[in-house]
Amino acid sequence: MFFPTAGITVDPWIPPLVAFGISFFTSMAGVSGAFLLLPFQMSFLGFTSPSVSATNHLFNIVAIPSGVYRYLKEGRMVWPLAWVVILGTLPGVIVGAVVRVAYLPDPANFKGFAALVMLYIGGRMVWDLARGRNGRQDRAAAERRFQDLVRNRGDACGAGAAVSVRRMNLREIAFCFHGEEFVIHTPGIFALSFGVGIVGGIYGIGGGSIIAPFFVAVYGLPVYIVAGAALMGTFVTSIAGVVFFQAIAPIYPEMSVSPDWLLGILFGLGGMAGMYFGARCQKHVPARVIKWMLVAIILFTAFKYLRAFIAGL
Repeated sequence: MFFPTAGITVDPWIPPLVAFGISFFTSMAGVSGAFLLLPFQMSFLGFTSPSVSATNHLFNIVAIPSGVYRYLKEGRMVWPLAWVVILGTLPGVIVGAVVRVAYLPDPANFKGFAALVMLYIGGRMVWDLARGRNGRQDRAAAERRFQDLVRNRGDACGAGAAVSVRRMNLREIAFCFHGEEFVIHTPGIFALSFGVGIVGGIYGIGGGSIIAPFFVAVYGLPVYIVAGAALMGTFVTSIAGVVFFQAIAPIYPEMSVSPDWLLGILFGLGGMAGMYFGARCQKHVPARVIKWMLVAIILFTAFKYLRAFIAGL
């Protein structure tokens, strides 16, 4: 099947199948999987124009709601955190989209940038895992209680209803998760989200794949409650990304900028199923297993892109 915007020919069953496999695992950590779909599209499908970023944003829009629904249903959505992420990343995504089209249209340069982003993500997660027992004890305790409750009750909704927001203001956000209180500073989260939004707008990922591991590694938040907020932020900012890329497409008639709608929807349908089942199964998987799985995938892809960038491919 030929996709004119992407300029590629691929069997229609391949995009949803690949997206399902990726999203099933990555959604457990609050990551849509778009950051891995991009190298698949560029390296295996030959989709290298700037519209690949817009298509990735479209994938997020179609796929993410099913995962968010599961986290909402299980009571594991920290809305104050989600809203700060949205308000910070939204303007950043617009800035990133301009940078992508104006300064990084060349596939070789983009691969170098993508490698740096992935190395950063993987490095933060390795650093968190390497700390082991020296990491946040409150997070570990909360995650253990949550896992014990899941094992003992096996009730999807009851076992997940564990987040209680204590306060939210311009200075800080405080919430409880299974007997442990977590406090994060609102201005810091906003500034981080803005920077992540810029990177996400360039890369076509909405920023969730960067901010989710950052919350876990630096802020010490439990992965079981970070996932929903990160996915929600990615969903909203991806809408802005698609709208912006579509709007500026007439300004750049010499290159493909707008999303490939059919290809993005096919990826999204597979991602929708993958995220739903990934979010449903997340509570049964130890946090360290989720993180190590992501580290292996991220670093493998990053070094592959870095090698291609150095070789000038």
